[in-house]
Amino acid sequence: MFLRLLFVLLMALNLVVGVWLWLGQPYAHRLSPTDPGVPELRLLSELPGEAAPYSAASATTPPVTPSDPAKQRCLTLGPFATPQDLRNARHALAGQAVRMRSRQEQTHQTTGWWVYLPAAASRAKALEQAQRLDRKQIGDYFVVATGDQLNTISLGLFRDSANARKRRDDVIAAGFPAQISERTENVPEYWLDLVAVGTERLDWRQYIHEAGVGARSSRCF
Repeated sequence: MFLRLLFVLLMALNLVVGVWLWLGQPYAHRLSPTDPGVPELRLLSELPGEAAPYSAASATTPPVTPSDPAKQRCLTLGPFATPQDLRNARHALAGQAVRMRSRQEQTHQTTGWWVYLPAAASRAKALEQAQRLDRKQIGDYFVVATGDQLNTISLGLFRDSANARKRRDDVIAAGFPAQISERTENVPEYWLDLVAVGTERLDWRQYIHEAGVGARSSRCF
């Protein structure tokens, strides 16, 4: 009976030693995850910094995004003659711009040139000068009777500056101190500021055909 118990204990001890030897050497018995001859895959994070291969992702140019100021081109188009022309331009360029804004500005516009004789000291002096014009056969004039130009003799309002200069010179040659002044008025101008997509030159003439409209680079907004 004692010998049989001793044999069982020895067998159990051998089994325990065998299991310990097996579990105590995990790397000696681990199976390879790849087929023979195929290099083992390793993560970039597992490689030393100096030995890590060049990553293709690092060479890829980031996509152009409209929000990147370095990838934007900003223009001002105008002036447009009417608000409707401005609205048409915005509609035509809607697909070519990240954002747009409309502006109205007041500007001085030449309406003509006025030829005149300076105001006389009195109404009687102005009429006397008008009679002298008649004697020189210079017509098409009138004596201003009211307003800021009282007693001035108007010799004509011209839309063409060359015609105005000729009228002045003819009257001067007849012996009168004719003068010329430019007539202006405030008129509205309509402008369109836009931030174009990308950095390539925008061929805005494909979309806007109004005469008198131009383009210039401007600050982005």
